[in-house]
Amino acid sequence: MKNKRGQAAMEFLMTYGWAILVVLIAIGALAYFGVLNPARFLPESCTIGPGVGCDDYKITSGAAAESTIQLLLRNGLGESLTDVDVAVTGCTVQDAAASGDPADTWTDGSLLGDADNGITLTTCGIANSGERVKVDITITYTGSSGLEHTKTGTLTAKSE
Repeated sequence: MKNKRGQAAMEFLMTYGWAILVVLIAIGALAYFGVLNPARFLPESCTIGPGVGCDDYKITSGAAAESTIQLLLRNGLGESLTDVDVAVTGCTVQDAAASGDPADTWTDGSLLGDADNGITLTTCGIANSGERVKVDITITYTGSSGLEHTKTGTLTAKSE
């Protein structure tokens, strides 16, 4: 009689063990193929350090030389800045207003670059329309004290 109970307990454990193993393999397959990737469900965002606002952005895909990122960045630091340089990983700056020209000043409360279009960064290597893109933004500037500062942030959005 003891052997029958032991066999029933072993069959019970084996059945549930196989079922749990199948569930773990299914979850692993879903994670491997990106179905469970949390980045797919996160909202678009553009955040930079305190005092620098990212009012708007646009990512345009195309051939490597044609893909662009447009940024509307606002100075909210309470002072005018000089020697402003904006860098985005994998892109080159098209607008002179963000190229680090010493004559450039970014007055408090104003947009960097063209008042309508902001700054445009080209050849960003974004090939597919609808692709979710995450890039790092680095802004280097000189404050009113004459010291150089760096602010970093990220842009996460889908390309158009």
